[in-house]
Amino acid sequence: MTNVDVIVVGAGPTGLMLANELGLAGMRPLVLERHPHRRDTPKAGGLGGQILELLRYRGRLDHFRAACTSPVPAPRFPFGGVHIDLTRLADPPMHALPLPQQALERVLDERATELDLEVRRGHEVTGLSQDDATVRVEVRGPDGAYQLNARYVVACDGARSRVRDWAGIPFPGDTYPDVNRLAQVTLPDSVTVLDNGDLDVPAYGVIRAGFTRTGQGLFGLGSTPGARSVSLYTVEDETTEYDDDVPMTLAELQDSVHRVLGARVPLAGSTRLSRFTFKARQAERYRAGRVMVAGDAAHLFPATGVALNAGMLDAVNLAWKLAADLQGWAAPGLLDTYHDERHHAGARTMLHTRAQVALRRGHDAAAEALREVFQELLGDEAPLRRMGAMVAGADIRYAVPGTDHPLAGTFAPDLTLHTDQGITGVAELLRPARPILLDLADRADLREVAREWGQRIDVRTAKTGDRPADALLIRPDAHIAWAVPVDEPEGSAAPALREALSRWWLRPA
Repeated sequence: MTNVDVIVVGAGPTGLMLANELGLAGMRPLVLERHPHRRDTPKAGGLGGQILELLRYRGRLDHFRAACTSPVPAPRFPFGGVHIDLTRLADPPMHALPLPQQALERVLDERATELDLEVRRGHEVTGLSQDDATVRVEVRGPDGAYQLNARYVVACDGARSRVRDWAGIPFPGDTYPDVNRLAQVTLPDSVTVLDNGDLDVPAYGVIRAGFTRTGQGLFGLGSTPGARSVSLYTVEDETTEYDDDVPMTLAELQDSVHRVLGARVPLAGSTRLSRFTFKARQAERYRAGRVMVAGDAAHLFPATGVALNAGMLDAVNLAWKLAADLQGWAAPGLLDTYHDERHHAGARTMLHTRAQVALRRGHDAAAEALREVFQELLGDEAPLRRMGAMVAGADIRYAVPGTDHPLAGTFAPDLTLHTDQGITGVAELLRPARPILLDLADRADLREVAREWGQRIDVRTAKTGDRPADALLIRPDAHIAWAVPVDEPEGSAAPALREALSRWWLRPA
């Protein structure tokens, strides 16, 4: 029987991101994926939110941009039947890349190959049991059944996660009746795209761009004047159960448009066809002994555009903690903070996606008034920024004992840093995914404390304009674990740093 440190079940975006982050931390996880090849069933059509900043901090964002299938769109995002329009902000808190999930998985797969990680496709996990020291995994591969022992297993096997069920983790929540169909289609010459983006359809008339509500559901149209490719979107309440692995057809889309809009819209072809339903579910706990859940195995949100962001950020949060535990330098309770922090983040995402349900599902005059008022509020910069940050997941702040500094628990800002070696930034320092004590005030007392952890933590001294703190202790996932206020006396700052290092996640090397 083979022994491994970490088994990642599922080679979707969350599982591959977790494996890559573990690889950066010096681990060699084993990824098991039941499908023999990367699937080409269209799912997510883009990647957006705070994960893009994390990828930039890793120095990998350009690889994802290079895989994009179309120009990066303006920052304007749907929110429950209205839009969060960030185009008038010079520094919008939310961005997105037009990156279909197949292309996203290919980029992550290529990175796993660079890191010499093993991804076994066509290997299905068929059973799991655990004790205090080991997880035993039953696997069926192309050459038959076999067993593995692992110190930890992470379920990244999706909404119907069997690993989650075997671990006894409840997954409560709600299922909504609306079926969503999203497509990028090409139009025949018989359909005219008007200068304002509306469509002129024979035997029907004009279909306006944007959202159209009818008694049968919601129709959405996104188009560019003169272009023959448009985005179509329908929402209907249905009782039909759909298998996510069975792709939608062009005929199915046309039938849905006809039911919702009452029009037969001629379509010449398609470049993307996807169907999805909305569920609001969150695992009661993200850890059960030596089994963790991440991504769709941990949460399902009743809105588009947030699942990949949340799942891949789960992976980044978990990877360095698993590595710390396996390498023997984690403080007690470190792995439990994975549940504490990411369950909190998932609940925050659930809050605004459930709010979107309330906004989009109403069809009467009161619901229209609510959407109109909400859209009007987003005309002001402060609520616009707040909502953009919420959707991006950029407003997540983890609890940090022992400090009330406003930066503690937040994603580290990419400060411009002036060092003896030249100008750099926080993002560049975090490329190796190692923890950093960033000394911004030439604090020899703090550097002396950090030297006791010298093999575990990088110490950097720099100056920055309008410095936010005398020093920042930054975790590998780019969140700030501790901060000392500007001009904090030596007598209190050094002991506080020692306590933070010991309590959080490091033992002296």
